[in-house]
Amino acid sequence: MLNPQVHHQSQSIRTLSPLPKPFLRGNGQAFRPAQLNPSFKKASKIGVGFSPSNNSIKAIFNLTEKSTKVKAVITVKPIIPDPLALSSLVGALGLELVSAELDPKTGEEKPTIKGLALGVLGKDDDANIKYKAELKIPASFGDVGAILVESDQLTEMYLQDIVLDGLPNGPVNLTCDSWIQPKIVDKQKRIFFTNKSYLPSQTPNGLKRLRAEELNNLQGDGQGERKRHERIYDYDVYNDLALPEIKELARPVLGGEEHPYPRRCRTGRPKSFADPASESRSVSIYVPRDEAFADIKLGQFSASSLYSGLHALVPFLEAILIDKDLGFSSLSDIDKVFNEGIELPPELKDQPLWKKILPILFKTVSNTGKEVFRFDTPETADRDKFFWIRNEEFGRETLAGLNPYSIKLLSELPLKSTLDPEIYGPPESAITTELIEQEIGGLMTVNEAIKQKKLFIIDYHDALLPYVGKLRQIEGSTLYGSRALFFLNPDGTLRPLAIELTRPPLDGKPQWKQVFTPSRHSTDSWLWTLAKAHVLVHDTGYHQLISHWLRTHCCVEPYIIAANRKLSAMHPINRLLKPHFRYTMEINAKARLILVNAGGLVETTFFPGKYSMEFSSVIYDKQWRFDHEALPKDLISRGMAVEDPNAPHGLKLTIEDYPFANDGLDLWDALKQWVTEYVNHYYTDPSLVESDEELQAWWTEIRTVGHADKKDEPWWPVLKTPQDLIEIVTTIAWVASGQHAAVNFGQYLYGGYFPNRPTMSRTNMPTEDQSEADWKSFLANPEDTLLQCFPSKMQAMQDMVILNTLSTHSPDEEYLGKEMEPAWGDDPVIKAAFEKFNRKMQELEGIIDDRNSNENLRNRTGAGIVPYELLKPFSGSGATGKGVPYSISI
Repeated sequence: MLNPQVHHQSQSIRTLSPLPKPFLRGNGQAFRPAQLNPSFKKASKIGVGFSPSNNSIKAIFNLTEKSTKVKAVITVKPIIPDPLALSSLVGALGLELVSAELDPKTGEEKPTIKGLALGVLGKDDDANIKYKAELKIPASFGDVGAILVESDQLTEMYLQDIVLDGLPNGPVNLTCDSWIQPKIVDKQKRIFFTNKSYLPSQTPNGLKRLRAEELNNLQGDGQGERKRHERIYDYDVYNDLALPEIKELARPVLGGEEHPYPRRCRTGRPKSFADPASESRSVSIYVPRDEAFADIKLGQFSASSLYSGLHALVPFLEAILIDKDLGFSSLSDIDKVFNEGIELPPELKDQPLWKKILPILFKTVSNTGKEVFRFDTPETADRDKFFWIRNEEFGRETLAGLNPYSIKLLSELPLKSTLDPEIYGPPESAITTELIEQEIGGLMTVNEAIKQKKLFIIDYHDALLPYVGKLRQIEGSTLYGSRALFFLNPDGTLRPLAIELTRPPLDGKPQWKQVFTPSRHSTDSWLWTLAKAHVLVHDTGYHQLISHWLRTHCCVEPYIIAANRKLSAMHPINRLLKPHFRYTMEINAKARLILVNAGGLVETTFFPGKYSMEFSSVIYDKQWRFDHEALPKDLISRGMAVEDPNAPHGLKLTIEDYPFANDGLDLWDALKQWVTEYVNHYYTDPSLVESDEELQAWWTEIRTVGHADKKDEPWWPVLKTPQDLIEIVTTIAWVASGQHAAVNFGQYLYGGYFPNRPTMSRTNMPTEDQSEADWKSFLANPEDTLLQCFPSKMQAMQDMVILNTLSTHSPDEEYLGKEMEPAWGDDPVIKAAFEKFNRKMQELEGIIDDRNSNENLRNRTGAGIVPYELLKPFSGSGATGKGVPYSISI
């Protein structure tokens, strides 16, 4: 046997020497990377291979064996916001190539091929930095299956990818998209697998240990406080929303038997001294490092900067408003916010901070040069100034607006509450058969209308009634239980018929309820407008807390945690779902910090105020179920569709012109076809699904840990066949993409002019416990009564900034089906399937445009009507009212 040889690094290691051009960024001199005490020993060309775990000699290559010279190119993205980090990228990167095969003689892992990668001068077209190394690989080494990376930098760096060029079978790609910590921070070498995907049972023998090791690295032990640089994924309840040290900001823990809720990512922060059940709050919240926003391009507008603006919003508005509780004095006073703006007070004019964090809201008046705080007029109000007051628009937006998830088919009468009558009063609704037939105008009887599926309802009565008494104890806030009834016109539009508002027995007074209907009489017409404002507040709050936060942001986080804990980075389903999870955990952490926390912007802006998150827990407990998150089953569950094998998508819509459903089902089918081809490529034998231990562990953990409070529900899908997997994965991908886009990116479009979707009701109906003075005031100036009911200026402006922020696409948005993931492109079958999916998305763009120009579709077209584009796949940056990103990234 030959004596062990040491493999010499093919590139010499040089000390720092000035270069004529910047290495990274800035005007100072740049430097070649120096070796900062690297742990990689110089080795001979055929050197000794060491096991990456215990450094014991595993095998020795034959000196006469032919070797292949391979070039490794590593792409690093510059971290522009951190100049210190840029100047610190002066060290080398240690590489160890791992064979996918075991040594046939020993049955052990082959020795790794080691090398040092050094930075090269200049940047590529995307301003990325390159590191390069040359390595010699013996012919007996076999296929490269993974690379171990160790950093001698002074700071972290964002590793985009590694390409090995010069191998006999062509280049080998490794997509990293990960933060690498210097070894002084994290001594553990990072493991990156090639882009070739493997089911667990198909894992090459040389990679099995690393596959298990990397999964174990991501799970942690559930102990201690997580540090910023870590990549640990673990679960916890929502015990970090409250600030229990302040009595008014105490909130219940969400998650558990009393308040069921999905789980979030564990941070391990210390417990509050005032409430051991709650975590202490801090100015930042841990998320696994690779889930963080990638602020990596100069001047790039980002979700992170938007949230910084929201954080500074309240003190800014307090500075420009005289009285935060003051309402608008007239409807024209509301219009001034869009047309004229608010001139900045002298003390703010010279503070550039505000312009930096809220840039989209500062305007300079051209003829005076004055700087004002002014909102852009949403397209809805720009096309039709009075759109918000029209009943036709009220009905249309239930199908083509911001919250298309609440409208249901009314299948039986009379309406009746299921709440305890001893507490909430008589359960019978005041909406009677006679009243409905009167409003229908003799077209048909109620029984005929029900049989012909002509009646629809938005029903928040039982969900809200338990909160009426609680909310009325908060100054400047009120609430009712509500129902809104609609009739399907022959032209396919919905006509509002009636609104019922209910107050339970309260303060010694009996239950109060009243039905309001559209009317041509001035008094009844204004009462209808007031009742509609209350219902819109309820629908807006329900949309924000349930349709948006709970059903997308909140429920998706456990899927992400489970995927990282149980699905290897080389698992095909991990790679399929990864783009659907981009930035979601970070955006949720930001939300817990400033939006949904106690006293945060949601509580101070939207109904039901301090009970917002508790309310979302109640709805999660009573209504959420995974199987109904699939769009077809959601529509069926609401009576908005029935199965029909002869109809498009296998469904017959109850309302044919239902823009959200029409576009959504096209997107769902295209997404499902893509998932189907992907899954069938890897699971060629149905038995592979049930025998895939990683896949089964992932699905089990989602059900029993991530959604632990629902673990015993009978409706959870089983996961035994490829078809089961296709349905589950399509549902998750749909929720993260199409469903979130439908309820998020139209927020400023439909709610920016807040009278269309007010967020708070501040006064009761003038007919409730009617006093002579209040009634006279209403008759004398009904507009003033409406304005007193609307949110205050402070609440309205907070709402408009929030909606503008949440509606905004960043320039680096990744749209569904537009760009291919590198790992997909490396497999010809998957590449072809994705290209088909991409074509489907492009076709959908044209289909939606055609629908929006079809004058027979009255819910999409007409004078002053904004076309429904929320599910058009692609968009530019900004608040465009269209575009479907892969993930919940804002």
